[in-house]
Amino acid sequence: MDALHSEIKKIFKSRFSHKLFIPGESLVPVSGKVFDEKELINMVNAVMEGWWTEGKYAAEFERSLADFLGLKFCVAVNSGSSANLLALSALTSFRLPDEKRLKKGDEVITVAAGFPTTVNPIIQNGFIPVFVDVMLGTYNASLESIKKAITPKTKAVFIAHTLGNPFEVAELRKICDEYNLWFIEDNCDALGSKYNGQFTGTFGHISTCSFYPAHHITMAEGGAILTNDPILSKIVRSLRDWGRDCVCSTGVDNFCKNRFNWKLGDLPQGYDHKYIYSEIGYNLKITDIQAALGLVQLDKLPKFIQKRKDNFAYLYAAFKKLEKYFILPSWNSEADPSWFGFLLTIKPEAGFSREGLLKYLNDKKIGTRLLFAGNVTKQPYFKNYNINYRISGDLKNTDEVMNNTFWIGVYPGLTKEMLGYAIESFSKFIEEYE
Repeated sequence: MDALHSEIKKIFKSRFSHKLFIPGESLVPVSGKVFDEKELINMVNAVMEGWWTEGKYAAEFERSLADFLGLKFCVAVNSGSSANLLALSALTSFRLPDEKRLKKGDEVITVAAGFPTTVNPIIQNGFIPVFVDVMLGTYNASLESIKKAITPKTKAVFIAHTLGNPFEVAELRKICDEYNLWFIEDNCDALGSKYNGQFTGTFGHISTCSFYPAHHITMAEGGAILTNDPILSKIVRSLRDWGRDCVCSTGVDNFCKNRFNWKLGDLPQGYDHKYIYSEIGYNLKITDIQAALGLVQLDKLPKFIQKRKDNFAYLYAAFKKLEKYFILPSWNSEADPSWFGFLLTIKPEAGFSREGLLKYLNDKKIGTRLLFAGNVTKQPYFKNYNINYRISGDLKNTDEVMNNTFWIGVYPGLTKEMLGYAIESFSKFIEEYE
């Protein structure tokens, strides 16, 4: 294996070594993966084990991520979207008391200015999404707007920390407890963010992460559901593993020592427990190869978090000079964000359009992104499928986001040279436009 590892190091150096940045020719991406030969070596180690599906690397990753966040249970899945689906679907389980189970027609509060796969599990489970507006600057919902949206039909709140910027999560948890609501914390864009010194993703009854290459760490594809509740953890793992009643790990038989003695449902006595299904489940497991990658990335997460903060601070200081034209990002005094991106909203008096600016930046090889769905209720699928939803108050700021907001990158692969070129390009556009 030493010879193989040595060869991998050579291949990494020849294929992925640092390339010279040439302003105007080299891309300044909004996001990307940052890795070295260690990830490649660990993935090859997993391949050479010959197991490949979920196994010891996945189990180690689940333990390590739970330990990092200070939670008891972690279930790794194949994407952040799957994590969101399972986190919400778990709250419909027969294993929960009837008064706590979510049922068709129940309302779930969320925001329209977000990613579709925070909203879609609400729809797919037959619940009613209730949309509240966001605040410009933080791009999170206010506690007041959430409280106003609560009705006797409300059973849960399911909201993400927008681009890594924590909302008032401790206070929201208190509101959910006061009204006896489930709180699902979408932490997909915020791994490493803190509120009141506590990691986000640890305040909800259940929380989710994503490990797509754009996120804070990557498994290429991947996600996780985290909780301190053993019942919720068991439900999620069952949903992830086809819905089966058996708790055996992949490749393990007869953990309960009672495999052929169960009598469940209308099945015959002694039906093999590995093929008894108590939940409406899927196969959403990760592979050990992905987990091997994730383990190395997790070791680097503290450095990644700091680099994101440093890049954000550099951009913020520079954009203060352009505050005449843009609403700059803002955050709660108790928040310590692990930023996913640098959000900007063009002010009405700026005198230029988002379309014109983004086309200019694109020509300069500077990557940009919109704030995901903008206003998800305006997306074609809401009309195509006649989605049933409710809006609490209005979505005035959400529409402003849809029309005038965008973001640029802060991910660890961006250098000061790249960021400096991006800032220079913004300034030149404004000079040329004026």
